Amino acid sequence: MVTLGAFAVLALVLFAFAGPSTARASARRLTAVRDRHATVANGGLMDAQLRRISNRRQTTTFDRAATRLLPNPAELQKRLAMTGKSWTVGQYGMVTLGLFVVIGVGLWLRGLPLLLALLLGVFVGAGLPHYWVGKTIKARIAKFNTKFPDAIELLVRGLRSGLPITETIAVVGAELDGPVGEEFRSVADKMKIGRTMDVALQETADRLGTPEFQFFVITIAIQRETGGNLAETLANLADVLRKRMQMKLKIRAMSSESKASAYIVGSLPFIVFGMIWFINASYMQNFFIDERLMIAGGGGLVWMSIGGFIMAKMVDFEI
Repeated sequence: MVTLGAFAVLALVLFAFAGPSTARASARRLTAVRDRHATVANGGLMDAQLRRISNRRQTTTFDRAATRLLPNPAELQKRLAMTGKSWTVGQYGMVTLGLFVVIGVGLWLRGLPLLLALLLGVFVGAGLPHYWVGKTIKARIAKFNTKFPDAIELLVRGLRSGLPITETIAVVGAELDGPVGEEFRSVADKMKIGRTMDVALQETADRLGTPEFQFFVITIAIQRETGGNLAETLANLADVLRKRMQMKLKIRAMSSESKASAYIVGSLPFIVFGMIWFINASYMQNFFIDERLMIAGGGGLVWMSIGGFIMAKMVDFEI
């Protein structure tokens, strides 16, 4: 009870001093600007056409079962689409179930209590695929942001040479490789089947979820309504995005030492626990039998979680 009370007090203090989230505020501003310049004409017809094209590949029975059993399958499908891979919800559910069975049964056969083996199986089966998908998305977004200023500069050169913006987008998709080329080719393909450029770009921005591409979409939408030199505006945007990337790299370099220290300090208790378990399993099983050790272990996990949360906030910077 004392541990829970202290944890509640610390949570209230952190909530009181956290302040407004800059990420949420910027997301709200971007959404407001996007809604003002969104084009919804003929949206229902185009959505139906795109759904017919995207659903040509029939889903398997396991895909339908995973969609019913897994929580929030629509959000999961969106995350899988952000990876740029051909992963399906059914494959994700199969990997999750396989890890749960292998880890749970394997640890139970090694002598762990059944409840602990099942909990660890659930943790690994649910956490490892989610972590891997998130890591894949983060790596793809990093590659996209690295090459995105080059794509904008290629757009600028095409516009200055007299090409229309729609033709220039197709040229960028054909000339560049990696995630940038894939996304621009997707935009060009949507425009070929009748999508307007604003809607095609906005759908890509929603799927990517990056502020950099959202800036690009809003810039084009505003320019189409107000007029002006689009090439000059995009050239300035490319310069801003390059400086933004340089600032992110500088912050990452300055905070790398603190992150390494946090990883080492946070992993040491678990490494020591695992080593002692394999050396003398009967000694460590007291943590799952003796109520005093269970309370002490739970309190230690709570305080370690608080420390990890504080260290994560100390090295997290919004740009």
